[in-house]
Amino acid sequence: MSRTPHPRDRFDDLPNTSGRVGAHRAENPRMRAGVVTLWAIVVTIVLIAAGIFGSLVLSGRIVLVPSPTPTPTPTAEVTPVVDMSFSVLVLNATPETGLATALKDELIAKGWGADLVNASSASATDFPQTTVYYAFPGDEAAAKGLAELIGGADIAQSTQYQPTDDAGTADVDESQAKQLTVVIGLDRTAAGAPSPSPTS
Repeated sequence: MSRTPHPRDRFDDLPNTSGRVGAHRAENPRMRAGVVTLWAIVVTIVLIAAGIFGSLVLSGRIVLVPSPTPTPTPTAEVTPVVDMSFSVLVLNATPETGLATALKDELIAKGWGADLVNASSASATDFPQTTVYYAFPGDEAAAKGLAELIGGADIAQSTQYQPTDDAGTADVDESQAKQLTVVIGLDRTAAGAPSPSPTS
């Protein structure tokens, strides 16, 4: 059977060239392995870092959200008040005589009732600093007022100088006890308070 010849077309005029035409180059297997290894190293480092960071957070060595610092509650300043409804006991705790009576007369001259101020001697004669004692927190303002009225003195809360009942127990009933006690110290004597001895 004879073959029918095909008519010539433009592809019959292509030149004959040597070599492969249109072939793709194969990928370099070494380059692909290097990229995979690099990514594996990067992922490993990230996982190790994440593990270390997580363990530090769980152990409390790293605090992500700092706890708020508590704000200190401001202490209310007590305003001095001269309250002449308080009875006042003046005790001389120095070797110099007449200080309690002199302070009693000074308080009466400033308006304190004569029946509310009493003067006496303390059992000690070496009390260093004149102090106004009060029994209850609510009496602090009156103690400060009295301390300022006598020219400045320390104040302290104590029931030691409160009136005692028949059994010798201090009367600490806040509804009844309204007494301030001034213990005159060596700072009110003519010589003044002794200077502290130097430490060696």
